[in-house]
Amino acid sequence: MLTVMGEGLVDVLSGGISAPKTYVGGSPLNVSVALARLGHAVTFVGRYGDDGPGTMIRDYLQANSVREALGPDGMPTSTARGTLDPAGTATYDFDFAWQLPALSEFESALKDAQLVHTGSIACVVEPGASTVLHAVETARPHATITYDPNIRPTFVRNHAEAVAQAERFVKLSDVVRTSDDDLDWLYPRRSIADSARAWRRMGPAVVAVTHGSRGASGFVENGEVTVPNRTVEVADSVGSGDTFMAALISGIVDRELIGSAQREHLRALPADQLRQILDFAIRAAAVTVSRAGANPPYRSEVQ
Repeated sequence: MLTVMGEGLVDVLSGGISAPKTYVGGSPLNVSVALARLGHAVTFVGRYGDDGPGTMIRDYLQANSVREALGPDGMPTSTARGTLDPAGTATYDFDFAWQLPALSEFESALKDAQLVHTGSIACVVEPGASTVLHAVETARPHATITYDPNIRPTFVRNHAEAVAQAERFVKLSDVVRTSDDDLDWLYPRRSIADSARAWRRMGPAVVAVTHGSRGASGFVENGEVTVPNRTVEVADSVGSGDTFMAALISGIVDRELIGSAQREHLRALPADQLRQILDFAIRAAAVTVSRAGANPPYRSEVQ
């Protein structure tokens, strides 16, 4: 079983002359749905309110066969109002609340998991971020840890602390996906490749970097690879990085490289296998950008 921890929210996207459209979103929630559509058993650990947007989230998770470790709570559901530019890239304003109950209330979702994924706002906004970090520390002795910082500068008050927090999760992780924008924001005086190499030396077996329309690069002990993007007609880029993250995880799961017993085998991943996994992730993300909102593909659409 795979467990994903982090925010679920509702995206209200507007752009051009079209009326705003509402989608279920949140980076970790998107990853959980993408994993389920790729054929994996997934449990989502997150929060939403007992309100209209919360009902949308609950129904969406159920429709995609994603299990929940928690139900609605007494706070309003978080929302993100996004504006799409002509290239389909969204900028957001958030109405956001993030906290989780005591670890004991979702401990079974961690104990039963061979892989635990987290990232994005859930790892920086308190009081929830501390709970997520503790949960990752609890799961690491038996589970593969994957992480996507998905930096949102809106939520960052101190750049140095943001760097330190990202590195806390990197050091606990086996697989990290990040974007060139994230690394450039975190380490503006260092090249993207050097930053990715520095992260790999902190502990992860795999560091993957997405470069927008220029594809992706990957870094493992056995080498470095680059994979070109697929040419598609872009509807918007919402959820593309989350789909890439899910497909990256999926490729590792398919090769039976999850769980702490496989940690050294994952570290020995050959560069040619990493290339295959990144190509699969690129193809999955290409499907997502070809349609509106965070609408990840089913496995049959990628293959």
